[in-house]
Amino acid sequence: MINLKQFSFLFFIGLGFFCISCDNSDNKNEWSVYGGSKERIQYSELDAIDTSNVENLQLAWIYHTKDAESGSQLQANPLIVDGVLYGVSAQLKLFAVDALSGKEKWVFNPVDSMMVDIQGRQSYGMNACRGIALYKGKNKEHLLYYTVGSSLFCINSATGKPVVSFGNKGRIPLHDGLDLDRDLSNLRVTATSPGVIYKDLIILGTSLSEEEESAPGHIRAYDVHTGKLKWMFRTIPEPGDVGYDSWEDPEAHKYVGGANAWGGLSLDEKRGMVFASTGAAVPDFYGGKRKGDNLFSNSILALDAETGKYIWHFQGVHHDLWDYDFPTSPVLVSIKKDGKNIDAVVQVSKQGFIYMLERETGKPVHPIVEKPVPGSDLIGEQTSPTQPFPTVLPPFVRQEFRESDLNNVIPDSSFQDLKKRFLSHKSGNMFIPPSLQGTLVLPGLTGGAEWGGPSFDPSSGILYINATEMPWVVTMIDTLVEKLPESTQTNLQAGKSIYNKSCKGCHGADLKGSGNFPSLLNLQAKYDELKFKNIISTGQRMMPAFKHFSEEDKTALASYLLNIESKQKMTFNPVTKLSHPFYRSPYRFGGYKQFLTKEGYPGIKPPWGTLSAIELSTGRLVWKNTLGDYPELKAKGIHAGTENWGGSVVTAGGLVFIAATRDEKFRAFNKATGKLLFETTLPAGGYATPSVYSVNGKQFVVIASGGGRMRTKSADTYVAYALPDK
Repeated sequence: MINLKQFSFLFFIGLGFFCISCDNSDNKNEWSVYGGSKERIQYSELDAIDTSNVENLQLAWIYHTKDAESGSQLQANPLIVDGVLYGVSAQLKLFAVDALSGKEKWVFNPVDSMMVDIQGRQSYGMNACRGIALYKGKNKEHLLYYTVGSSLFCINSATGKPVVSFGNKGRIPLHDGLDLDRDLSNLRVTATSPGVIYKDLIILGTSLSEEEESAPGHIRAYDVHTGKLKWMFRTIPEPGDVGYDSWEDPEAHKYVGGANAWGGLSLDEKRGMVFASTGAAVPDFYGGKRKGDNLFSNSILALDAETGKYIWHFQGVHHDLWDYDFPTSPVLVSIKKDGKNIDAVVQVSKQGFIYMLERETGKPVHPIVEKPVPGSDLIGEQTSPTQPFPTVLPPFVRQEFRESDLNNVIPDSSFQDLKKRFLSHKSGNMFIPPSLQGTLVLPGLTGGAEWGGPSFDPSSGILYINATEMPWVVTMIDTLVEKLPESTQTNLQAGKSIYNKSCKGCHGADLKGSGNFPSLLNLQAKYDELKFKNIISTGQRMMPAFKHFSEEDKTALASYLLNIESKQKMTFNPVTKLSHPFYRSPYRFGGYKQFLTKEGYPGIKPPWGTLSAIELSTGRLVWKNTLGDYPELKAKGIHAGTENWGGSVVTAGGLVFIAATRDEKFRAFNKATGKLLFETTLPAGGYATPSVYSVNGKQFVVIASGGGRMRTKSADTYVAYALPDK
């Protein structure tokens, strides 16, 4: 008898194929979905590697993508299906290797087909790529989807070639259909996280610029075979939409951007519900032009996966002023509370909160209460009087920064400097608004939780979450005070002025960078003027596109940063060219700046990086460890933890695997006790989430080891570990 669920019919058009009614059932030996499953719980049922033998793990194979460069990164969570591993390289090449040996099968290079997109826009930008979506076909011939620049590609898994029946010869432009009333052609629209597959749909969020003028973050679903847009949910509502009345300006939807689900999506396939969590509306740190609560920014959303229709929402931050966007997709869990089985949605946040809501209704499983928060002293700003605070589930990081919290592991001379700078800023709880004086933000602009997200053990109901506690300084600048008259300057002089206004806040007055922001010294060794200008126009990884720069501005900045001698004069008024009065603000953000000691440590006392195990039904903290080490502090007996990027995986073998740390280690912990059981040094930092799989009865754990964050070296490696053969 034919199993209709598994029956497939394929027919080919050129290189492309259609698959009707494919088997998308889970296989515990595979890692076929980003995060391990459509529920995004980052859990593996495999148990051949367990607490009794994990110390014997050894290198099984290593794959080199051969395209790393200084500052490049690998963040992808690879997929493993039918004994083949699919990953993404530092230069956004898609590749397939034998999952047993690491031997290369094919490589797809997007640059060959997309330097200019379908409408002629410059589209090739170095966005981060954290994963791939896979639609299962027949005879080990699947559809692979991933984003490069502003294009979503569909690739045949058997050949590594574009599926020509999808969109225009294998790709669709993500600008198309996003907003018919706005010209978005020069704005950043990409995706750092993969879409999720529901039936014959791929549902996708976006990653956008966070400047004044940015695209809206609407969620879209496309036909997996043709690339045709099937539905779109507007995260910035228009008249008649749910949430429209949360904006005081009735025309805000015409100009405001953001509210995008950049952290990915999760899916309840049985109920036909897709879940997303969104970022802030922009600009990030001044909301005087977007008064109101700003739905659906900073919200957990439940939508009908078939139609995109609204089901429910919960807003975690009203009128966000701190860049407190939800950094990862919701996690779908089932727990037992007071003897009752509950299907829930769990969302972790940059502030260190855990929100848990009933899956069908959005009702809090544990009470969430509104508490008063401070107001802003910036003219025109209108802060929310309250913010929601979860109860029962404890914060997994510190949320206040007082003088008594200052770093206490540094010399006294350095401490006095730190204290002086601390007292010059506003400080206290996490909802003190940005200010001209400078506001200390903790846990920080990058979390708390980040895009790696938590892992969840369905057998115990325990959530595992790694976190960073890194204070940042948010300083606003009065644009009326800083306005400069037009002047005649050389390109070099004008370029330095542009740099000081738009770039210095991240890369420093000395161009040396800090934290996750790279040095800009000696750029002429990497870029010519044309490539430099293209990057300024399209953005790259964390850097937004500076689309409001004129061609003269870009020429001047290139002269300064590429050390191009030029005495050409220009009439210069630094970067005042914005296309609409709505985007002209009385304040601008002064740049990303971590609050560090002279030695480069976080300005707060340790721990700076942690891994916590929390029982969701009761809120009980099962255990909490520091995560990562500074060798010089470890030698003194100080286990401080480090900033960390990438998530964990929990297994049926009793283990929690995680890399993520600045010290470039890969570790395994006992999931019940938190005891460290395995530790090895990677070729570079593993700033990604591992995948766990089995081939021919042999279990592996693999991690992308690309480095490039926290000023660590870059590499081009995917590293797989396994137990020695018997």
